[in-house]
Amino acid sequence: MEVKEMKMDLAGRELRVTNHPLKSYADGFAMVSLGDTVIMANALIGKEQRDGMDFFPLTVSYEENMYAAGKIKGSRFIKREGRPSENATLISRMIDRPMRPLFPKGARNEVQLILSALSVDLEVEPDVTAMNAASVALLISGAPFEGPVGAVRIGYHDKKLVVNPTYTQVEEGKLNLVVAGTLDAITMVEAGANEVSEELMLDALDLAHKHIKELCRLQLDFAAQFKVEPIEFFISELNPEAISDVESVVTKEMLDAVKGTTKKEVKKRIQEIEEQLFEKFADKLEEEVYTERDLAEALNKMLEKNMRQNILEKEERIDGRKIDEVRPISVVPDVLPRTHGSAIFQRGETMALTITTLGGPGDAQLVDTMEADKTKRYFHHYHFPPYATGDIKPLRGPNRREIGHGYLAERSLVPVLPEKDEFPYTIWAVSEITSCNGSSSMASVCGSTLSLMSAGVPIARPVSGIAMGLVMNKESGDYKILKDIQGLEDFAGDMDFKVAGTDEGITALQMDIKIKGLSLELMKEALMRAKEGRKFILDKMLEVVPEVRPELSKYAPLIMKIRINPDLIKVVIGKGGETINKMIDEFGVEINIDDDGLVTVTAPEQEAGQKAIDRIKELTYEPKVGDVFDGTVVRIMDFGAFVEIVPGKDGLVHISKLAKQRVNKVEDVVNVGDKLKVKLVEIDDQGRYNLSHVAVLNDKGNKNIPKSEATISPDEMNGKKKEDAKSERVEGTAAVRRIKRNNEK
Repeated sequence: MEVKEMKMDLAGRELRVTNHPLKSYADGFAMVSLGDTVIMANALIGKEQRDGMDFFPLTVSYEENMYAAGKIKGSRFIKREGRPSENATLISRMIDRPMRPLFPKGARNEVQLILSALSVDLEVEPDVTAMNAASVALLISGAPFEGPVGAVRIGYHDKKLVVNPTYTQVEEGKLNLVVAGTLDAITMVEAGANEVSEELMLDALDLAHKHIKELCRLQLDFAAQFKVEPIEFFISELNPEAISDVESVVTKEMLDAVKGTTKKEVKKRIQEIEEQLFEKFADKLEEEVYTERDLAEALNKMLEKNMRQNILEKEERIDGRKIDEVRPISVVPDVLPRTHGSAIFQRGETMALTITTLGGPGDAQLVDTMEADKTKRYFHHYHFPPYATGDIKPLRGPNRREIGHGYLAERSLVPVLPEKDEFPYTIWAVSEITSCNGSSSMASVCGSTLSLMSAGVPIARPVSGIAMGLVMNKESGDYKILKDIQGLEDFAGDMDFKVAGTDEGITALQMDIKIKGLSLELMKEALMRAKEGRKFILDKMLEVVPEVRPELSKYAPLIMKIRINPDLIKVVIGKGGETINKMIDEFGVEINIDDDGLVTVTAPEQEAGQKAIDRIKELTYEPKVGDVFDGTVVRIMDFGAFVEIVPGKDGLVHISKLAKQRVNKVEDVVNVGDKLKVKLVEIDDQGRYNLSHVAVLNDKGNKNIPKSEATISPDEMNGKKKEDAKSERVEGTAAVRRIKRNNEK
């Protein structure tokens, strides 16, 4: 095998493309590395048409191999790689999106892309490297791929844009932007952001495209070293006789009459024309000159062309709206009586019911990835059942689209969620799409905001989202940008540009196009129009739900919290978990402790929670000289008595400190189990407590100090006021059955 290789510098890291040292029987094969991250790309091209396909059968699979990071899968029982993780599914989707439009329209040969992560350096994410590898493999496969596609990630860290940022720079920064494109234009955008401005986003896109051009040139130079034999593709075309017959019957007036504010109205008018065609050409259908499907497809092509023409020439949309008009909006909060938060958001015919459920810190999701195990305290699930579009389909769990839309809605809200210290709950949002005519993912964003506000989650600012569309004349370059696209405009249009954000800036972005690419100027216009649309939608939302509910649902769990010295975590847990498990059983609560010392108690009611908090305070209390305690005698010695002042801590009362008069025998004053009020008079250099009962007797006017008041938190030890050191209560009422179930486990 002749070794072929190309290299370039990408923001300080070496990007290397080669066909060595591995090989495969794939039509296109490449090894692409960035630093110590290595991706193997295999492109396989079907030589014949796949029967029964009415779409381009491209499948992309990203393999997230744990061994690539030197890690063994977390499950104790299953170690072999199984179904793709959500992260792998999202990466597969992201790679698919810029590749698909660069194949001929009507292509029916099966194409499979498999991207395998063989090594990851845990410094930069491997997904962008995989996207570049996919493009290289396709370039040398012989497929009619109009690439190359270059991809790059842009971050914003330390007040500057960063190319190819590290995990840390992405986590600490305000932007996580992935851009894919060709030599000429940008073709795909995926971003999560912490309320960045449109101007900053455009600067990031401009910077990304400069590096994309360099990546595309490298790929072309690498592919030029191969003798690539083109693979003939089967291109599905409409039956020419069916097209001719449909055009002879269907007039411009008939096409213009296909209008309506609802999907059913439009569909009914289309069916009326189809019935006319089936009746008129019944003889040809019987002779099998063509099929009813051929006639329907020919009609659909005419309808799409007419719709695009009306938009470009008259700015006339199929539902009668202006190109910058948003569909009617309806908001209904608190629709479900027993959930912790719920809201309906409806835009046109698209309706999303979003439900918020609150749980304790122990309900957080543990995500097992190549990089590291992550804990998610907020997660959003998007559910798109077949009845949302009036279809009949089997239910087989979430598909790639549902996972992708759920993740987009999730990352749209993450920047405005409260910190764990402020709001320790685990938050689960589910969007049920009950009816859809376009832009359901952005309806989920709006519905999630309303549901979280109704649940009393103190988000920083509300988030709204909108989907923008585009119709472009490829010959003249004329175009119209559409605000709030519906289903037909998405299918027949050239762009689906989703933007979510607050009144402060963008929180998420996703763009897919069906043309070869978009200029930066056009994207700028789309972003500014989207900003107007987001504000309009947000104002409508706030008319109904103007602010976050001040208190949680009475059905939400009660969470109380306290911060302790991290060095004392082991004291609360106890040997083998004995201490913490004893409290859980005794008080019927759920206790979680973070490494930074934040303790959260999820309880069935306030009294139980407060008892657990008081016990934790006692366990972690660090006595200081001068404190007075109601102690218990736990041991008698000849020279004095040992008195437990708080659970787990005791000190010595010397025989001379037991009474004002001389004591000959300790048992003459106290016995094991007796209560004895003592004062801490000294902590010696070995940390031992010296106590005195005489000192209490000598303190004239000394007030009895109950143990609950003598116990203080580490905050007070650090000099804060006692009032600030009290445990903070998060309002709500516990889900008793859930806690009992957890305790039984």
